[in-house]
Formats: sequence, C-alpha cells, structure tokens
Amino acid sequence: MTPNSDSNALSQAADCVLAMEQAMRGGGLWHAETPPPAAMASRTPFCADTLEFTQWLQFIFVPRMRDLIEAGGPLPGASGIAVMAEAKLDQGSTAEQRVTEVLAAFDRLVERQTG
Repeated sequence: MTPNSDSNALSQAADCVLAMEQAMRGGGLWHAETPPPAAMASRTPFCADTLEFTQWLQFIFVPRMRDLIEAGGPLPGASGIAVMAEAKLDQGSTAEQRVTEVLAAFDRLVERQTG
C-alpha cells in the first residue's frame, strides 16, 4: 500500500466514523453517560457481556478509530463489525439500519486494504 492510498483509506475511514456517529446521534442511539471503566475493560469481543453494542461503538470503537486515524494508521487487518450490528441492532429502525450500512462500508474498506 502506498502512502497516498494509506491517506485515502484513512480519509474514508474517518468519513465512516463520522457518518456512524451522525446516524447514532440523529437516531437517539448516542449515550449520555459513559459506562464504568470495568464495563469497558471486558475481554469478550465487543464487550458483549458488559455493554450494549451501541455503547461499544460509541465508547470503544469510535475513540480507537479516531486515535488510529489521527496517528496515521494503519487500519485494522480485518473487520467484521457489520455482522455484529446486524445481529444486535434493530434493522427495522432507520437509524440502526444506517449504522449497520456504514459499518458494512467500513468492513469493505478494511477488506480492500488487506485484500
């Protein structure tokens, strides 16, 4: 991957994170209170035993992706977040469906970078 493609991928990743945050905020999925540190320290994938999926997105995924983007990458080697979103979010809800769509775009972006 060339430096220019890295920059383009990071820009696209930033767009995905922003679009997901906007969908969550607009759809009432953004949480007002931060979960306790112990809940966010779970070793279970997506902190599924201690957090709602939208909490994991807001308090773990978004900050990690912002840090990664600000540091100049690289993107993760793999991503399957959309599958979890499909399982955990109400796909009948416009906001939750939009979050899932954005996460699917993020997964495809990661796939293109590693494939």
